[in-house]
Amino acid sequence: MNWAERADAAIERYEGGETRELDQRQLTQLANAAWAAGLALLMSGRSDEAAEWLRRAAQRYRESWDGAPPDSWGRPIAAMKALLLAGDDASEAARWALEAGAAQAQSPIGRYAGTLALLVLGDDVEARALGATLRDLDDFPQSVADALVELAGADRIDYSLSVDSIVESFEQRTEFLEDLPVADTVLVLQRLAEPRGLAVELDASPLLP
Repeated sequence: MNWAERADAAIERYEGGETRELDQRQLTQLANAAWAAGLALLMSGRSDEAAEWLRRAAQRYRESWDGAPPDSWGRPIAAMKALLLAGDDASEAARWALEAGAAQAQSPIGRYAGTLALLVLGDDVEARALGATLRDLDDFPQSVADALVELAGADRIDYSLSVDSIVESFEQRTEFLEDLPVADTVLVLQRLAEPRGLAVELDASPLLP
């Protein structure tokens, strides 16, 4: 994978999209392009440039929320992920998700947004309770649900096992957002694990920087 070329292509797509009149759908497309640029730059070791594009992605995801269809929980999730990977404070995006009702959502993806938000804000007790509702579901990855609960419960050993399982599941995938083979969920979980003293050493993988 030539990450520099992928970054350049995503940036070109973003800059081309900026010239159009933007509705919520086009704003999401811009956000996705900025996310792709940020991830590709991160994978190529250009972390400062990556952070700039990831911040831009978070901003565009937030802008795209107005007028979005109901339960568009992927947008606050992506905004929180982008800010965490940029090394920024994702609290504002977390509060946005919670104020929009993520913690009370019927859908697993909504409650995932709520759990991430609670972890970002340091409310681990509530995060553990909400994350537990994602376990044993057919339509949500078990290893991700486990990792969220284990992060909130400061269970380092089981968290390590869950993260390894998530990496493995990513390595078995054939489809990725923006066609970028990156285990972004693992990177985000590790960012959340760091201030809790739970970050683990990961085996080398082509899907990780």
